[in-house]
Amino acid sequence: MRTRIIVADQSEACFYDLQHRPESLRLVLKLTDPKAHLHDRDFNSDRPGRVFDHAPTIGKRRGATAHHATGGERSPRRHEADLFARQIAAELDQGLRRNEFESIILVAGPPFLGILRHALPHSLTAIVAAEVTKDLVHHSVRAVIDHLPPQPFGLPASGQ
Repeated sequence: MRTRIIVADQSEACFYDLQHRPESLRLVLKLTDPKAHLHDRDFNSDRPGRVFDHAPTIGKRRGATAHHATGGERSPRRHEADLFARQIAAELDQGLRRNEFESIILVAGPPFLGILRHALPHSLTAIVAAEVTKDLVHHSVRAVIDHLPPQPFGLPASGQ
């Protein structure tokens, strides 16, 4: 079974292919998001956008207009992480359509793993064989191999 392993955080994603043994792990693609290292202030303009609401019948002032700033439900950093997760999902979806793998293992720290899960379409979530809740993107390939779960998806335990 061919497995695609994604080791990611909010700024970088490494796509590995795995066939049969963990030691066969091979890097096939690396994505980076340079905006992930920016500060929130670097994303924002000087002020939030403005919205004008017309209130047709409020008290004596018919047709009064209310002015208010738009709220920032998500921080710019979170928005950028969402976009990067969607980019990862799009790359995985293309690989699945090209029959490059049959299963996926996601490796990411807890915050980004949740964002990544949310970005995956059903066609990809259906083939997620395992998840490793650990930020290993800046670790060696050996460290990634050591954290892979063994038997549940047909891999021999590493070192055997």
